[in-house]
Amino acid sequence: MTDLNALSLPELFAALCGDLGPLVRAMHREDLGPEGLDLTGLAAVGESARLEAVIAAREGGVICGLAAIPAVLAVFAPGVRFEAAVHDGDRAEGGAALARLEGPARELLAAERSMLNLIGRLSGVATRTAEFVRAMGDGTRARLYDTRKTTPGLRGLEKYAVRCGGGWCHRLGLHDAVLIKDNHLAGLTAREVGERVREAAARVRAMRQAGREVRFVEVEVDSLEQLEAVLCVGADLVDVVLLDNMPTATLREAVQRRDAAGAPIELEASGGVTLETIREIAKTGVERISTGSITHHAVWLDVGMDEA
Repeated sequence: MTDLNALSLPELFAALCGDLGPLVRAMHREDLGPEGLDLTGLAAVGESARLEAVIAAREGGVICGLAAIPAVLAVFAPGVRFEAAVHDGDRAEGGAALARLEGPARELLAAERSMLNLIGRLSGVATRTAEFVRAMGDGTRARLYDTRKTTPGLRGLEKYAVRCGGGWCHRLGLHDAVLIKDNHLAGLTAREVGERVREAAARVRAMRQAGREVRFVEVEVDSLEQLEAVLCVGADLVDVVLLDNMPTATLREAVQRRDAAGAPIELEASGGVTLETIREIAKTGVERISTGSITHHAVWLDVGMDEA
């Protein structure tokens, strides 16, 4: 199975967002209705009119979404020519030109809002991710990971945006990796947690032997006792342990216990991760920090389209 985090941004876009047709067609119907009509364009713009325009950043941030624009134009405005002025993942200052477009005015104006919505939303995610990466700082082994807390229908694009901002991809969904969470282990003692995880890992091994690709096996724990039980299961069965809502002192103790056990299992901190806390969390020695905040708390970047 391809390691998504080893891919370049263009390769990752192709892997996560290769088929945007259904999404773009839904966007087209949402804005232009079942008949595909822009009534304002029909009323106010001549049929033969052409337009040259620039998409520009109204404020500074990390840009994302330009790679999706050709797919939008293919449905909304097939006669429009598009040329990106920057790349996804670049930081742009307010006022910077992001792309230039030229073609039939009615087509371009019909596509305007959908293009800006995508670029604004995804650039907002990329920019917030970059803020967390910057706050995490250097000198630790921690990496910032996304979650499944994404906008319905936009998961691939938003995970791509996280990478554009300097973050890393966690699992894509329920179909590509195993993450045994607290609700899967509800009511179990620490010893029973270990037994349940061992049983689940055996089933994963059977899946793999049958040809099913599984990116990794991860187990969420909320106590050091549960961590100890999982460490006893074996590093050949569990790849990552998620340490849920633990204070930094407990995270450090968890790292020490993992290291003392000699287990090549990565530890992931999640819960209570903010711009103010992420540096101290990273300094505990965990390899991974995940937070839904980089997607569900992202504020759109202000972008606009103007006549060139």
